[in-house]
Amino acid sequence: MPAPPSAARRTLRVVSPSTGRLLAELPCATEGELRAAVSDARAALSGWAAAGFEGRAAVLERVARRFADPALTEGLARLATSEMGKPLAASRGEAGRTADSIRETVAACRAALAPVEACAGRTVTRTTREPVGVVAAITPWNFPVGMAREVVVPALLAGNTVVFKPSELVPQTGQAFADPFLAELPDGVLRIVQGDDATGKALVAADIDLVGFVGSVEAGRHIMAACAPALKRLVLELGGKDPMIVCADADLPAAADYAVRESMRNSGQVCCAVERIYVEQPAAAHFLELVVARARALTVGPPEDDVFMGPMASEEQRRKVLAQLDDARRKGARVLLGGMARPGPGWFLEPTVVADVTDDMDLARHETFGPVAAVRVVRDAEEAVRLANDSIYGLGASVWCGDTARGRALGARLAAGQVGVNRGLGGAGDPPWCGVKQSGFGFLGSPDGYRQLTRPLTLSWDEPA
Repeated sequence: MPAPPSAARRTLRVVSPSTGRLLAELPCATEGELRAAVSDARAALSGWAAAGFEGRAAVLERVARRFADPALTEGLARLATSEMGKPLAASRGEAGRTADSIRETVAACRAALAPVEACAGRTVTRTTREPVGVVAAITPWNFPVGMAREVVVPALLAGNTVVFKPSELVPQTGQAFADPFLAELPDGVLRIVQGDDATGKALVAADIDLVGFVGSVEAGRHIMAACAPALKRLVLELGGKDPMIVCADADLPAAADYAVRESMRNSGQVCCAVERIYVEQPAAAHFLELVVARARALTVGPPEDDVFMGPMASEEQRRKVLAQLDDARRKGARVLLGGMARPGPGWFLEPTVVADVTDDMDLARHETFGPVAAVRVVRDAEEAVRLANDSIYGLGASVWCGDTARGRALGARLAAGQVGVNRGLGGAGDPPWCGVKQSGFGFLGSPDGYRQLTRPLTLSWDEPA
């Protein structure tokens, strides 16, 4: 009797967001291939951990040297642009930072993960940072090089082995990012699996010890639930609905520059994009004029050209943003600029400015992830703080105020992981990138972030009298 036919293998159809043209069709990892990847990582764990920090750092330095090759980073940048539509100049910046970023992470982890000793009389306690085990690194499409780097590099330096799944929208970029690591790392220390949502769920359910995930809140909830039975460790960097408060005495041109840039760069597909703008009533009319003028001046077109905005990463993503805009129009919002899909091939969306946003609109409550500056006029900064905190999200925020001390006081009251006062979110030193409420669980970067990829081991003994 003939054997039953096997189920057709799932594939990833990689489509150009600029043209709609099929770029590639790649097979998803089978269940057996995924199990083999995890098994390889498990088998390689003891040897990689035994190499010690300096041994691992030496390997990562060789990886960094590969990423210092301009031809390699140019190819990586062009892949990212073709697969997800990021303007080529931005992709070049993202890919070109990789060598320096690896070296900076090595230096930071060397300090953060160093053993610590304490003495009390004859008793000595030494605390070391040991690997957690096999890490599942599941990373997003919007920063396909930068976010992969932020998870994979410190996990490896901490002595873990890694099974890496890039987003299904950027599989070729993910492979090109992984290749320099695979060329230098011992066999099994890093494995890459390509696949869709089902592949990601299977990886989370596999014999792994920690999930490092960057992506949506909804996916983060599912991952947390799936990890609960085995108490697998989690680092979840999730979405945001970042508020921006503009006080009446703010430098309005500077605030408008920031509002437009940070709501529309990468076509608004940034977890910490400005998505809710609250402006005090005395400054509202002038601020809106400035925002509309700046948004109207943005260049949009094929991402290989010298443009500020390329297409949305997928037709589905553009459809979600258009649905939010339709809902806002029905409920009374005024679209001052844009708000429509651009005609022609690809998933282009016009830079959009919306006024009179209210709480009953999806545009006010749910992550947009598109090039929309959504503005609401408030009586005063007190109302702005209340509205800013009335959200399930808490990733980033900013306050724009003529009085820096007052701006700092307002910023300290915002429920967010990072707040900028008259500036963006990046700051001095090496602060953790984190979210509160449903915007995250754990940290990226900083000593706090590096240490959570380890488990502390304390060893105590008494010295001879």
